[in-house]
Amino acid sequence: MLSSATLSVVRATAPALAEHAQSITKRFYQLMLSEHPELWAYFNPAHQQSGRQSMALANAIVAYATHIENLGVLLPAVELIAQKHCSLGVQPEHYPIVGKYLLRAIRDVLGEAATDDVLTAWGEAYQLLADLLIEREAAIYSEQQSQPGGWKGYRTFVVERKIPECETITSFYLKPADHQSLPEFKPGQYITVKVPPQSTGFRSSEAAATGEIPRGLLSPRNYSLSDQPGKDYFRISVKRESARQEVSPVDGLVSNHLHDGIHEGDRLEIGPPCGEFSIDPVLAARKPLVFVAGGVGMTPLLSMLKTVIAEEPQQPIRFIVLTRNSGSHSHRQELIDLATRCPQLKLHLHYSQPLENDRPGDCFHTQGPVDQNLLKELLATQAAETEYYFCGPSALMQEMISALSGLQIDPSRIHYEFFGPKVALAMA
Repeated sequence: MLSSATLSVVRATAPALAEHAQSITKRFYQLMLSEHPELWAYFNPAHQQSGRQSMALANAIVAYATHIENLGVLLPAVELIAQKHCSLGVQPEHYPIVGKYLLRAIRDVLGEAATDDVLTAWGEAYQLLADLLIEREAAIYSEQQSQPGGWKGYRTFVVERKIPECETITSFYLKPADHQSLPEFKPGQYITVKVPPQSTGFRSSEAAATGEIPRGLLSPRNYSLSDQPGKDYFRISVKRESARQEVSPVDGLVSNHLHDGIHEGDRLEIGPPCGEFSIDPVLAARKPLVFVAGGVGMTPLLSMLKTVIAEEPQQPIRFIVLTRNSGSHSHRQELIDLATRCPQLKLHLHYSQPLENDRPGDCFHTQGPVDQNLLKELLATQAAETEYYFCGPSALMQEMISALSGLQIDPSRIHYEFFGPKVALAMA
């Protein structure tokens, strides 16, 4: 626990850190990655260039300062961060490095206001959080390695099948090269794929705004498991991302390599399943469920859906798909087949920009922009105990949160994830 003196200093300086949080985190990444370039292997350069990574860290610092006297509020965030760290192989020895450069960044940005007492207090506050994360991450690593079929670090898998799901999304069926068993995972979790940078055409000249990315370093990528547990394979469904040159010329390097450069029979290095966004099929079977999939956000929700149906085929479920058109609608036939076998599963397909051959009533149910009125109509339900699970891009997730808030849905019944660094999604 922190001393009363330390808490007093943190409380007094928290507003200043909140005001300058993003400047502090930008400076932090500049300092740390320039002096420890080997740490680029833990960061997605596209997220660095776009500013999403620094914004996510800034939000985390503000939340920590706000709740430092009631850390129980932060336990869900601690779990999210710990799972992400374990997916990337973060180790205890990395924490002193992070602490050092975070304090240097605070001093650089706040100037004379960052007195020795202030830096000492924030150093102690940081160490408390670091200790929480190190303890939880040690437990996760132990769980991953000790369960049947589990492993530590990376394991070689073979691409058994490669199946296009739509114009932009392809599924990869992965089996262990050692022919040994696979561990159980929680539906909604992800695995980590490590791709050699030279195979993607990645060049050190494609530098992030915060510094030069060393040749030979490219961070692993997380991809949701899109099938249910208990199979003899892992399935990931990867969207081909287009590079946005004005934001990040390194965007889409790994996804494009998987689509174009990886073929059936090729090998990939895979990390164990991680992630806190999941569903307990036994508990979920007691309540009506609504799933909302925005684009490639379909992937973790499809794993959840198939798992719940396998546990309780009569479970009332509504599955809503929000996508542009049939060209971007992944796993369409798989969903239709599930609904055919399970009458309690009700599909609703919404296309924002239907193609000429997308026929209403056949290919989709509703069309047009995704706005608050549409979401409230789709999300409204008569069952007060309904649980909501949704996943997609951050803009859609904010709209979802606002719509559910407008419907006065208890936040405890709202479960979500979006891809990329976690940022704050406020209840409207």
